[in-house]
Amino acid sequence: MSHAHHDHDGHGHHHGPDPAERGFAPGVALNLGFVALEAAAGFLAGSLALLADAGHNLSDVLGLVLAWVAVRLARRPPSARRSYGWHRATILAALANAMLLLVAVGAIGLGSVQRLLDPAPVATGLMLWVAAAGVVVNFGTALFFMRGRHADLNRRGAYLHMLADAGVSVGVVAGALLIDATGWPWVDPVLGLAIAAAILAGTWGLLRESTDLAMDAVPRHIDPAAVDAFLAAQPGVAEVHDLHIWALGTTETALTAHLVRPGAGPDDAFLAGLCAALRHRFGIAHATLQIEAGDPAHPCSLAPPGVV
Repeated sequence: MSHAHHDHDGHGHHHGPDPAERGFAPGVALNLGFVALEAAAGFLAGSLALLADAGHNLSDVLGLVLAWVAVRLARRPPSARRSYGWHRATILAALANAMLLLVAVGAIGLGSVQRLLDPAPVATGLMLWVAAAGVVVNFGTALFFMRGRHADLNRRGAYLHMLADAGVSVGVVAGALLIDATGWPWVDPVLGLAIAAAILAGTWGLLRESTDLAMDAVPRHIDPAAVDAFLAAQPGVAEVHDLHIWALGTTETALTAHLVRPGAGPDDAFLAGLCAALRHRFGIAHATLQIEAGDPAHPCSLAPPGVV
């Protein structure tokens, strides 16, 4: 006999402002305005570093828009066709954001190498003041996403990108001061390459984690062995098999498992308590547990290791 139990706590649908959307509107508006200013200043000053940073900031704006749309899609209720709703959209948005940043790295790197081979004079005064404004804009935007960043890959990605942008702008300020003091035109394209390297370093973790979640890997904050041991230690449980843990979205985790409890029979209190414990101990809010008696005449075809 088997009994399935779903714990839907944490899947309520919001009817008011969603905390997950906090910061996106002002972040997009502020950065879009700054991208236009920085691109214009980069052309006027002849600064590849400013143009590179403007291109990077534009990719971040697109990433913020993608993440914002994904958050709104995730609020849509499930349907017969999409039984889990649109929660996976937040993972896809994080992955797309990482891919956009990689494209930006390639464009910035190519332009920097070309400028390094053929240096050009830079208007350091304009470069300095625009980059200084970038420090304020990017750091201010990062603050919009500081709250809730540990629990949501989308918000953490936005926060880290904006914080990295603030650091890049600090580097452009330093580069402008160095060019002004030394007259070395090659500092600007070298700074562009350094920006590309910084973006690549910051993007790699986001790309790896979003790819893992898109492939239904166990979220990094959960130890599958600890979950297995916890389930196996429950009263009457003789065996745990077919355990799967995956992300429904960037903030919610699901689990399915078969528990062998000889002679236990249906026990709603046991299931309710265990699902509540999984939620509080591991952050797994959507658990589906199948109880089996372990009758050797009817073995579970999913019990052998490696069988999916």
